[in-house]
Amino acid sequence: MDFSKRLFIVLLEEDEEYVFINPEIIETSSDLVAYEEGCLSIPGIYTDVERPSKVTVYAQDIKGKNFKVEASGILARVIQHENDHLNGKLFIDRVNEEKREVLVHQYEKKCRRSRILHGRK
Repeated sequence: MDFSKRLFIVLLEEDEEYVFINPEIIETSSDLVAYEEGCLSIPGIYTDVERPSKVTVYAQDIKGKNFKVEASGILARVIQHENDHLNGKLFIDRVNEEKREVLVHQYEKKCRRSRILHGRK
């Protein structure tokens, strides 16, 4: 059997763990909220990103059961951030081109500085 699975896991606190398999964001609110984001894909780089304040997600859980979540606040933001990864996007893809160029430059500078500090060229 050959099939594709898209998934992410959200752990907000010890008792708040969510598994989203083949998630689909089916609704977003029209109101946007800016909040600082960062990512392990681009360590040490942070910027405000505007995202809808609420989302409704349809997905499967770890047992394959379908479920729907209406999320707001940090959970809504994390769902959107992680879902972006499944679609090949990073948080810097959500800011304007000028800001993205500044962030990429900061990251490149950080990487060069790190190589110099660790004796690599």
